[in-house]
Amino acid sequence: MSKLIVVANRLPVQAEKTDGQIDFRHSPGGLATGLSSLPDTYEHLWIGWPGVPRDELDADDQKDITDKLKKMGSHPVFLSCQDMEDYYRGFCNETIWPLFHYFPLRTIFEERFWRRYKDVNKRFCDEVVRFVKPGDYVWVHDYQLMLLPQMVRERIPDAQICYFLHIPFPSFELFRLLPWREELLEGLLGSDLIGFHTYDYVRHFLSSVTRITALEHSLGKLTVGNRVVNVDAFPMGINYEKYAGASETEEVKQAVAEIRQKVGDSKVIVSIDRLDYTKGIIERLDAFNQFLTENPDYRGKVTMIIVAVPSRTGVPDYMDLRNDLDQLVGRVNGEHGTIGWMPVWYLYRGIRLQKLVALYDIADMALVTPLRDGMNLIAKEFIASKIDGKGVLILSEMAGAASELGEAIIVNPYNSQEIVDAIKAGLEMPVEEQIDRNRIMQKRLSRYDVARWAADVLKGLLEITKVQKEFTVHALDSRVRRKMVSRFAEATRPLLMLDFEGTLAKFHKRPERAGPDAQIRRILTNLADDARAEVVVMGGRDRHTMEKWFGNMNLSLVAEHGAWIKELGGRWECVEPLHSEWKGTIRPIMQLYTDRTPGSSIEEKDFSLVWHFGRAVPELIDTRIQELRDALLNLTTNMDVGVFEGSRTLEVKDLGINKGRVAEKWLTKDKWDFILAVGNDYTDEDMFSVLPKKGYSIIVGTEISKARYNIESIKQVRALLNEMAEVEHAKS
Repeated sequence: MSKLIVVANRLPVQAEKTDGQIDFRHSPGGLATGLSSLPDTYEHLWIGWPGVPRDELDADDQKDITDKLKKMGSHPVFLSCQDMEDYYRGFCNETIWPLFHYFPLRTIFEERFWRRYKDVNKRFCDEVVRFVKPGDYVWVHDYQLMLLPQMVRERIPDAQICYFLHIPFPSFELFRLLPWREELLEGLLGSDLIGFHTYDYVRHFLSSVTRITALEHSLGKLTVGNRVVNVDAFPMGINYEKYAGASETEEVKQAVAEIRQKVGDSKVIVSIDRLDYTKGIIERLDAFNQFLTENPDYRGKVTMIIVAVPSRTGVPDYMDLRNDLDQLVGRVNGEHGTIGWMPVWYLYRGIRLQKLVALYDIADMALVTPLRDGMNLIAKEFIASKIDGKGVLILSEMAGAASELGEAIIVNPYNSQEIVDAIKAGLEMPVEEQIDRNRIMQKRLSRYDVARWAADVLKGLLEITKVQKEFTVHALDSRVRRKMVSRFAEATRPLLMLDFEGTLAKFHKRPERAGPDAQIRRILTNLADDARAEVVVMGGRDRHTMEKWFGNMNLSLVAEHGAWIKELGGRWECVEPLHSEWKGTIRPIMQLYTDRTPGSSIEEKDFSLVWHFGRAVPELIDTRIQELRDALLNLTTNMDVGVFEGSRTLEVKDLGINKGRVAEKWLTKDKWDFILAVGNDYTDEDMFSVLPKKGYSIIVGTEISKARYNIESIKQVRALLNEMAEVEHAKS
């Protein structure tokens, strides 16, 4: 039976040590509530922090907690007080939380926080890999564990991993502020499926991936190494029946009666949130104060009940927020209250489910106006609790739930007058209209509840893993790899034809970062110093750059994808006479689009013109590239040149120039008894097509190709070549 391993910062139960005794209580919160409704198709295991610092536990305590949690289907990751200080309160809540919620001025970029974040993610990984077996699924949750998917992937390459972010993913302009942005994206891209609450967050994530990693997506799918990663939106639901039926219980009815006795005949507005600056509590109370000032007829007729659940009580920002809220409540009550009426009823505490549902039940209005929120389940719970359909939801357009609850009164939480007007409109809304709006939302919420949400996410993971299996049919597995290395070692005259950028090294947009690094220089040197072998390094760069990079090595070289060749020990030769008359026609149209597209540039080679757009805005490129491609195709109809789209490039080149042509030159040069060709894009397909059946051809990535095998990444190519070089070295 497959196992579903759910990994989150906290477990659904929390340990407490009192007088030397370990006890457990169930945790509140949307994630714990949501995952409690997971389908029973799989065996479940939760992995997370048990809630008590490791410093307060001796070895017997840790064993006791581990044993008890095992019976509950959970497993602990023990964290120290310092871990919680730097990892949780530090990086998670003073770096990621404010930045992802659009509060950059509150964001702290601290290197020690980042180091601890990496360390804690690694410790989570150590625990996760202990339990993962073939066929199991790993579901990682939220911003505390953004590095974990890739860490697990490196330890268990075939793991099936899903990641879900429960907070907003910010726009690229904010995400780019993170000094560790590339590492976080790499961590997330270790997943097979990445889920968000809304398509806005999906769009922001894909934009950041494209701009930072240069990976392209198609309909939300990214090719990462030899894997297809799907990115999609799954709006989290609630346990609808739990809230829809709770108001009928005696305990809730009694709580409703108690509240009604205190508020009398007043209309009731509820505001229920964790005490957090992202929730907009101060702003909505200011708006309520403004409402009472502008509408004195409502004094004594409406009461606002604020429930602020304590959160991160030791963090200075939250302590300041509580003080500000305390003072504002006092000021509003002082200015507008009377002896028999208090406009704001303020509770700073957590409340049990029955009290919560009682507040929903008695409320004429729920004011849910976060400044930014990933989803906000309070809004959904309020609607679900309204059995009679009466009540008005005022909802911030900055909450993820706004995309599903369009029948609510949607407001800009920063526009106090809009909130004031919405309160007045809601209090005066006819009952029939309230019921009509709420019934529509209730039907929607009942259909897409938390069980459906969980099932959809898992279904998405199953579907993308099926797609990946189709791509792994031609993967270079360990058996083929061993055979290849063995055949190379036994060969008397091997030929290696290797593309450089995208195959042996990353393509860098910045020239100063391009070229071979120390590792690939060492690998190529070891292979080229083998007297049996000829190593041909091919690239799209001009011959002067290729000479600068590799001229002092014992290699044959190919420049401009086959326009120029330099045989071992020889000089650069042109494959065919240079014809460049066509450039006079093509260059002006390329220049026009370069001028209109900031971040793009033109590179002129002997046999081609290349339009580079790797540093341009992706959203603009989507339009520009189609326009330029069409224009170039029309211009080149009667010319002996072709238009080719590569990795962040559009190239016009002489049709007689290709790697297949130069590959044939080397193939006929000698009686090779081992042939290997490795590439990564369309420029290498001509080379693959001319290889004899006995030759090995490999493409980096999962693209459809004429190559016999796919390999995952540049790192894997280097490992293969290094293994070949070491085998020969050991032999000699």
